[in-house]
Formats: sequence, C-alpha cells, structure tokens
Amino acid sequence: MVDQIIPRIIPINNTAGALAVIPAVLQKANSETVDRRQRQLRDLRISVTDRCNFRCTYCMPKSVFDQNYPYLAQDALLRFEEITRMTQIFASLGVEKIRLTGGEPLLRKNLETLVAMLAQVRTPTGQKLDLTLTTNGSLLRKKAQLLKNAGLQRITVSLDALSDAVFKTMNDVDFAVGDVLDGIEAAKEAGFESIKVNMVVKKGVNDHEILPMAQHFRNSGITLRLIEFMDVGTSNGWNMAEVLPSQAVIKQIDAAFPLQSLEPNYVGEVAQRWRYADGAGEIGVISSVTQTFCHTCTRARLSTDGQLFLCLFAHQGVDFKTLLRSGSSDVEIANAIMNTWTKRDDHYSEIRGSHTPTVNTAARKVEMSYIGG
Repeated sequence: MVDQIIPRIIPINNTAGALAVIPAVLQKANSETVDRRQRQLRDLRISVTDRCNFRCTYCMPKSVFDQNYPYLAQDALLRFEEITRMTQIFASLGVEKIRLTGGEPLLRKNLETLVAMLAQVRTPTGQKLDLTLTTNGSLLRKKAQLLKNAGLQRITVSLDALSDAVFKTMNDVDFAVGDVLDGIEAAKEAGFESIKVNMVVKKGVNDHEILPMAQHFRNSGITLRLIEFMDVGTSNGWNMAEVLPSQAVIKQIDAAFPLQSLEPNYVGEVAQRWRYADGAGEIGVISSVTQTFCHTCTRARLSTDGQLFLCLFAHQGVDFKTLLRSGSSDVEIANAIMNTWTKRDDHYSEIRGSHTPTVNTAARKVEMSYIGG
C-alpha cells in the first residue's frame, strides 16, 4: 500500500472562468510513483474518441470496424471537465507530458476547448505540461490555428506513404496524400515549430516508400519517424514476416543520406534518434518489436471512456470513470492511480522478443483505436 498523499489546493482558471484545483503532493509521494520495475510515471496518453475517418489496415481494418461496429455512446465518453480533472491529478503525481490521441482526436467536437483547459494545468512546481497531439492530418487545415491558439505545443501527423496509390491502399478510404500534406502545411502556418510525421512500415506494402519519405522531409524542419509494424490489438492481422526491422530501415536511409546517431532527448524516449550528416534534419525509428524499450517505459494510457491502461499491449484496464462520477475526492483518485501504477509489471515487448512461451501473441489485446498509439 502506498502512502496517503497530502493535498495542497492550488486554484487555476479554466476556459469557463471557474476555479479548478490541483492536489499537490509531497516530494516523497512523487518519488514513490514507480512501478515494480522502478519505472516512474511521467507520460499520459489520453484517447478522446474511439472513432476515426480512416480505416488503416494496421489499426482499424474495415473487416472489423464496419458500419455495424459498436462505438461508444456519447455519454460513455469522459467529459472535458473529467479529462482535465484526471490530468490535474496525474500532474500532481509526476506526469509532465500529455498526448491527445484517438481514434482520430480531431473528430471530437470542440477539441480546442479541451486543449485550452489542459493548457492551464500546472505541475506542483508551477510548470506547464508538454501538451501534444497525434492526428491523421485530415482535419488539420481546419483545426491547426485553433489548436495553436488554445495552447497545443506540438503535433505528430501519421502518413505512411507519398504515393497516392499506396497511401490510399493503407488508409482504405481513398484519402489523398496531398490533403495530409496540406494539413501539415497548415500546422506550420499556425506557428507549430515541432512537427513530427509517423510512418508505419510494413514489409512488402510500403517499405519502398521509405526513401521518398526521407527525401521529402529532409530540410523541412519536420522529423520523420519510422515505426515497426506492431501486434497492437487483435484485428490488424499482424505477422512477423511483415515487420521490417528498424536496423534495416536505418541502413537503407544511411546508404542514400548518411546518418549519425544522436542521444535521446530524455529517459524513456521511444524513438532512437539520427541526424543527417549534411545537416538536413533528423529522423527517428521506433522499434517495439526488434529492439524493445519496456525497461524505460513511463507511459500510462487513459481510454475514451475512462479506463486506465498500463501498456499498449494490455488486455484490460482499470475503471476510473466510476470513481470520477461517484463522488470520489482528488486524493482518493490520486491514491487509486498510485496503487495501480505501483503494481505495474507490464513488459510485453520484452517477453515477446525473448521468444519464450510465456507470452501469447494471439491473446486478445485492447485495440489501438481505443487507447491511442
């Protein structure tokens, strides 16, 4: 049992003009927000919707997510005030970075209002949170300036190919590359200085697009990150034969544009960083399959309906929506978070990578569209 945290109420203004409170905790309590593998709680990914307007084959294939798929009802979703309250409590426990995800988060109506509310949250030392968002870019032209004005700091855009034919095959809704690139341009025009592009690489599907993508984003100020195809959820038809190891990706790019390795920006950074030797920018690779990083994972995930998941490959979450809606205090919720985190022992990728019989890769796992990537 972890120690009871001691709250100190700090008033802040939210966008509605009302006062919110942050339970600040003793430094001792913060230092003890570690799991069984001594990993600290530092990052929270919040899914704001389980819906998406793409049907990417590695995430929400049409064969499963069809017109009859039972999406969450509106009243099942966490309200903006509930998300903000949870964020305030997580911040009091040491969380420094918030990433909004989906589904496609820009499908959540008035998302910029939530961003403005989260931008008011402070850590116990008075620091702003690192507030970021991952999107498929389809609505970014309409939303970029609103998000920037609301206080969003960084954006990551998913784009798996420059070829229209390849990209449309992967998103499976006939959405054009040009519209995503226009969304990225809108983000730049809005003043976002830190923009990343995520490319999920599937061997034999879009691996021939690696060099065109690298060429396109060189000298652009945008960081391209190449992600190994992962066995997230149970509906994406994952097959190890379709995984192109990140080492092969780096070798391919390095042959065309020489690379130099870089140190991580911080402990727990998921991407291995590389810079172009000629100064044309930076790329990253995320190697959850072949070069696991469970030992430095500092991330928790809050689902659209308030379930807390401790791993991207988890089978089930812990219900916090009931706590939020049953009159529990901030201190009670904070202690529930600490109790959940301190029992955490998740290290699925390491077990899978060790080729031991202790992991069942076919076992039903939560879908990525439900908790974000």
